[in-house]
Amino acid sequence: MKESIKKLIKEAVVALQKEKKLPDFDLSEIAVGFPDNEKFGDYSTNLPMVLAKDVGKKPMETANQIKDQISKIKKEELKKVEVAKPGYINFHLSNKYLQDVVSDINKKQEKFGDSKIGKNAKINNEFISANPTGPLHMGNGRGGYYGDVISNVLKKCNFDVVKEYYVNDAGEQIIKLGHSIKKDSEAVYQGDYIDDVLNKLPKSITTETVSVTGAAASGVIMSDFIKPTVLEKMKIENVNYVSEKTDLIDSGLVEKALKELKNKNLTYEQGGAIWLKTTEYGDDKDRVLIKSDGSARDASPARNTVSTAGWHSEAGGQKTYLASDCGYILNKIERGFSKIIEIWGADHHGYVKRFEAVAKALEFKGELKFILVQLVRLVKDGKEVKMSKRSGDVVYMDDLINEVGNDVARFFFLMYSPDTHMSFDLGLAKEKSDKNPVYYVQYAHARICSILQKAKEAGIDSGNADLSKLVHEKELSLIKELNKFPELVEETSQSYEVHKLPHYAIRLADKLHSFYDKCQVINEGNLELSKARHKLMNAVRIVLLETLGLIGISAPEQM
Repeated sequence: MKESIKKLIKEAVVALQKEKKLPDFDLSEIAVGFPDNEKFGDYSTNLPMVLAKDVGKKPMETANQIKDQISKIKKEELKKVEVAKPGYINFHLSNKYLQDVVSDINKKQEKFGDSKIGKNAKINNEFISANPTGPLHMGNGRGGYYGDVISNVLKKCNFDVVKEYYVNDAGEQIIKLGHSIKKDSEAVYQGDYIDDVLNKLPKSITTETVSVTGAAASGVIMSDFIKPTVLEKMKIENVNYVSEKTDLIDSGLVEKALKELKNKNLTYEQGGAIWLKTTEYGDDKDRVLIKSDGSARDASPARNTVSTAGWHSEAGGQKTYLASDCGYILNKIERGFSKIIEIWGADHHGYVKRFEAVAKALEFKGELKFILVQLVRLVKDGKEVKMSKRSGDVVYMDDLINEVGNDVARFFFLMYSPDTHMSFDLGLAKEKSDKNPVYYVQYAHARICSILQKAKEAGIDSGNADLSKLVHEKELSLIKELNKFPELVEETSQSYEVHKLPHYAIRLADKLHSFYDKCQVINEGNLELSKARHKLMNAVRIVLLETLGLIGISAPEQM
């Protein structure tokens, strides 16, 4: 509907320009949004204020001109168009249009809100990508949930999405892990999980070199800790794991990428090191690809965990983390992705420019999108808390999910934009009342299922319901919220602002509970109204179920 209103506004403005009532000006951008208060309409535009300078008139005068012109164009979807100070044009949807929304939802079922905007474009969505040196923590979890929901939304909008986890299993951190398993003087990683990993390895492992020990330990951490957390605890399915060692280094892709860069004359030798001309692509300085010695001069941290100094090639030079990224970007290019999404911890903001530079140097023609996720802290009664003594200062995702459940963990993380620091309220998360937004939303779904079951027992069939009976303000307000769902999904596929989905679910639950307080669904004295409201309830069930599905949480039928 939003696009229809934009076209209507443009049609009115063009007509006014032809009549010389408005001057010619660029009309490529017309912003249409939802008013904060329903009394101001269902859609609104501030275009007259935006055009004030170009038009040379007061916004209210321009607004009235456009409104009057729109009124000449008959649109059954609109009940009325109004002007409000200081220059808004507000659009009110007709009852007929809203009643048709209920019919459309019941007809399309779970396909309501589907979009073809993606045109089956291939997108690589990389998230979590924590080093295989320990269990996933809350910071990893926040990015993981965020990436999973982005993928869900993109799929609903007809994008071909690959969810990906980049495993940094060839860096200096693997050597550090080896020392930690051996528990020698160079041990870095602490925590009870080190003993858990050691117990899963052959007893002879501590007699091996630190690199062999570290590699074996990282394999156990991936298979027995990280992957089960991702799939079984966080419920993130169909993740493609890309190994730095196996898929990029051993396969020859890193060497292939470096050779390609050399052939493009984008590398040079200085001080015994090989450098990449990243400044030619917007970076603030050139970056080292192969070092002259074993120093960590240009080492860069892995996606979401500790720093890494690189790995030793057979030629003797030590390749930096960026060298492996050259191979990884080439890998993504060769797989034919038109868009690459990178979801990283916010502390990696300094790595963005060099990653972009490599993508440009390797002639990636698509779009590169970075989403940086801020820190999370666990609080209870306003004070920061720890989950357990065994994990020290780190809050592991397994412990958090065991404490509050995956549904609550997901919903709470997703309620906040990733670029904001977040406090996870453990006390609220464990509440079994309307104070807990997850409980509140899931209870709304259970309430609908209960209503529909009672209607079935009463013999109410909404198959031939007369939806023109839906005229109560609470009914119409509820339908207006349902009407926003397709636009929310499509806009989220472009903005990646998935935090709007939980808030939409809360608003929809609000509208449902408000409706329920004022409107009786099963009315023995009015069968036709009962049938219409039954169909409305089913529409709410469908949209709420779809919303919770995109978020990735369950929709219980009983609570």
